[in-house]
Amino acid sequence: MNHRWWLDPCKPVDSQVLEQAMARQQQLTKPAGSLGRLESVAVQLAGLQGQVKPSLEQLWIAIFAGDHGVVAEGVSAYPQEVTGQMLLNFVSGGAAISVLARRLDACLEVVDLGTVTPSLDLPGVRHLRVGPGTANFLLGPAMTLAQGEQALQAGRDSAMRAAGRGTQLFIGGEMGIGNTTAASALACALLDCPVAHLVGPGTGLDAAGISRKVQVIERALAVHGGSNGDPLQTLCNLGGFEIVALVGAYLACAQQGIAVLVDGFICSVAALVAVRLNPACRPWLLFAHRGAEPGHRHVLETLAAEPLLDLGLRLGEGSGAALAVPLLRLACDLHGQMATFAEAAVADRPA
Repeated sequence: MNHRWWLDPCKPVDSQVLEQAMARQQQLTKPAGSLGRLESVAVQLAGLQGQVKPSLEQLWIAIFAGDHGVVAEGVSAYPQEVTGQMLLNFVSGGAAISVLARRLDACLEVVDLGTVTPSLDLPGVRHLRVGPGTANFLLGPAMTLAQGEQALQAGRDSAMRAAGRGTQLFIGGEMGIGNTTAASALACALLDCPVAHLVGPGTGLDAAGISRKVQVIERALAVHGGSNGDPLQTLCNLGGFEIVALVGAYLACAQQGIAVLVDGFICSVAALVAVRLNPACRPWLLFAHRGAEPGHRHVLETLAAEPLLDLGLRLGEGSGAALAVPLLRLACDLHGQMATFAEAAVADRPA
């Protein structure tokens, strides 16, 4: 791919509308700042949408899935077959994100970038088959640059489909046994942080399993350490197809002018990579929650992100982001439907 589209300009925030939305907040029948973060996030959404009264009716949730070769090193408590099995659960309506998407009246898309399950062909799933999962990154790069660009494009394609539906908020989710190991390795490489500070239990490792995961990641960083200054190469060396697709989706959303609600640790690492590739995407990223994985806090701090929720979540799938949507919708309703002091004939505090 000759055109490095992920470096294209992102849509600028509408600063004039942002100022008008801030002014409106000051006129509503409440003490200034009394609704806390609900005020600032409504104003932020106004600037992103280019309208003083933002709305979040049109919601798109894309679940990207892929398997990981590093699972051969014993870094997961679950077998890789679970990835393919969960794809069926997503489209059958039985997964947590399926329940949440129905409740939120969201469009749910499931994209399989490449699993180890042979000839997987599920109705309702987009099977792209970038590869049969990534390679074991202890033995070489997790994927080729060509595969990385294909996965980036898959994320972009999802964002473009979302844009075609008039989407106002994009949520990316992930599924892939072993992907907390890939995300932790990426975070350590990009943040130059000790592995033990970031690595956690993922889907349920015990203390011995966590120790093994730390050792695997430390070995991988020694193998690929020479590429840490190049975020795209680092992504291909250590990432997963689904993580790369998230990066592509986030960047394309920022270019198309669609606000993104980032989910947990793995999605936040993808957001970190996106910002490293194209810093102009950062204003388009809202962060849903602070998860239980220890590395999540470090990534959020690096991105100067203020998550909306802190519920000890560690499921993934985009579930934490979906849980935050009602809060954002209520923030928009409060911002757009509350009366001003003048409309309600309520005396304001003297200037």
